[in-house]
Amino acid sequence: MIEHDDPRLRLCAITDDLRDSTAGLVERALSAERGGATMLLLRLKHVDARVLVEAGSALVSALRIPVVVSERLDVALRCAAAGIHLSRSSMPVKAVRRHVPDGFLIGMSVTELADLEQAALADYVTIGPVHGASDASLGMNAFARLVSASARPVIAIGGIDVATAPAVRAAGASGIAVIGAVLGAPDPESAAAALFAAFVS
Repeated sequence: MIEHDDPRLRLCAITDDLRDSTAGLVERALSAERGGATMLLLRLKHVDARVLVEAGSALVSALRIPVVVSERLDVALRCAAAGIHLSRSSMPVKAVRRHVPDGFLIGMSVTELADLEQAALADYVTIGPVHGASDASLGMNAFARLVSASARPVIAIGGIDVATAPAVRAAGASGIAVIGAVLGAPDPESAAAALFAAFVS
């Protein structure tokens, strides 16, 4: 299990798409890393396993920060990723542990109190969406309650920007996760630097 103050959790950049090919994604990820991203989550919803392995292997080779794969344990192991991020509908954390090496990171998405029991064996959880226009958004009060109830380090996700990052840190988040705000930004390095500074200050 990782500690609540683990620096790897500070700023998780989530991949958005392959609009500029795997090479372009790697360049954007390297830029984000230079700006202060501390973890990368590979989540590409509309590509097949071959492309995921290709992208994951390229990112693992290029980056110094941990690369975690969304949902696909087979892909994570094939490209020697640092870990996997699970949803509520994924295979249980306990089952994943039986198939992975020591030190392999396992994260899980949490949206409500009932999810925390299932996530108890994970290394960290993401809680959200904290902000946003949809009815599913938690808001700060509900987010803070879930953070207080979580036995695992929390990464806040959903509507996180330089204005909202300090509040989730004050509520007990160990880190923040963003998609378009970093890897979708025109300058991922500057975007990551601004978010990192806003969160840790």
